[in-house]
Amino acid sequence: MQKSAFLLLLLSISLLGWIGEVHAQPFMNRKNTEVNVAKPNILIIMADDLDSRQLSCYGGQNIQTQNIDQLAREGLKFNQIIASEAMCVPTRASLFTGLYPARHGAYQNHKAVYNNLKSVVHDLNDLGYRVALSGKDHVTKPEAVFPFRILPGLEPNCVASTDHYFLDSIAAFINNRESPYCLFLMSINPHAPWTVGNPSEFDPEKLRLPSHWVDTDTTRKQFAKYLAEVRRLDDQVGDIMQMLVRSGQADNTIVIFLGEQGPQFPGGKWTLWDNGQKSSMIVRWPGKAKPQAETNALVQYEDIAPTLISIAGGKAREDMDGRSFVSVIEGKKKQHRAYAYGIHNNFPEGPAYPIRSIRNGDFKLILNLQADSAYYIKYMMNPKDNRSVYASWLEKAQSDTLAKKLANRIALRPAVEFYDLKNDPEELNNLADESAYKDRIGNMSKELRAWMRRQGDRGIAMDVPFDRK
Repeated sequence: MQKSAFLLLLLSISLLGWIGEVHAQPFMNRKNTEVNVAKPNILIIMADDLDSRQLSCYGGQNIQTQNIDQLAREGLKFNQIIASEAMCVPTRASLFTGLYPARHGAYQNHKAVYNNLKSVVHDLNDLGYRVALSGKDHVTKPEAVFPFRILPGLEPNCVASTDHYFLDSIAAFINNRESPYCLFLMSINPHAPWTVGNPSEFDPEKLRLPSHWVDTDTTRKQFAKYLAEVRRLDDQVGDIMQMLVRSGQADNTIVIFLGEQGPQFPGGKWTLWDNGQKSSMIVRWPGKAKPQAETNALVQYEDIAPTLISIAGGKAREDMDGRSFVSVIEGKKKQHRAYAYGIHNNFPEGPAYPIRSIRNGDFKLILNLQADSAYYIKYMMNPKDNRSVYASWLEKAQSDTLAKKLANRIALRPAVEFYDLKNDPEELNNLADESAYKDRIGNMSKELRAWMRRQGDRGIAMDVPFDRK
């Protein structure tokens, strides 16, 4: 009896250990743990207007994003991934073309790309890949430039009040093993109007707000709704990854998670501050990307298409602005680019207010090219909408000095802004007039204007009405 009890105890301990291992690595393929290094599949999951600083793997304290965190534990987390223009159409066009906005043509929101371009779809098709997209698809026109196979499944309308989705057709696509695939799964979360998910999970009074926000009841309640959609996004990531595991392809599929640009709160999307430009990227590549790793290498969305081409065994076209960072993924290099650049054209989201930026790992320079006028975004700053977050900021600003300063920061901006990003990540202390930074500002300004010339960026002249056909 004693021997039988002892054997039973050993069996129980072994079983508990196995369960713990599965829980710690839920995205591993249990059917085949042998990594196939030839022609890996590529699965890209992209968020919509994500405040990447809210992800718990990026230090967020308001929500535990367990599925995205699991990707980070199994892959490489990028800490310095930058969107060159903090709005949906330009960012996605840059993702697909490897070009900066001034060169691909979608340098204003809802503006189409030039119709004579090639995209990563062409490049990967030529390398034997099936390329498909499901979900938000408003940057797939013209079809000659973006010949994706469009799959039903994820919700394509980013302002839909619901987010019903199914994965059957997506699973059928990845289970067709005649050739490798590159699949873009484009979630609409957490894009406004923040009507899905369960906001009651979050107590507005206990939320930690960014220090560049004005603390109001409206802000906190809207933030709770926003976080509910971040939860929805994280759940989608979990569903997608479990689908991949069931397909038996988890170990031969590179999974890339992307945060897009920042949130539709004042000082986020539609700005060149980090709450708008700075994104998130996690690369899970079994056998190549070291698990539980992170990098401070500076990369931009324009670098992703050349990287995908390199992964697929090809060479990026010379006309691309981006460069492959496969060597960073593989741990062979710690740095990628010296500078990341930014462009903002305000029309049609508001009156013209062109902005340009340049940053390295430590500092950022922002040039507001029409600083004599006021910045205005119709979706967030409409004075007739007294229920908006910004309206609540203005109301509090009438009697609160700090609130007035933070509200004015959004609308009234100096011609030059310069920030120490390591010591001032919220970009609240403008150092543009500090003599100690004069030379650095001069050098970065010179490089920014040289980049604008190389891009054919005409500055103020680009922020004008355009034909939206």
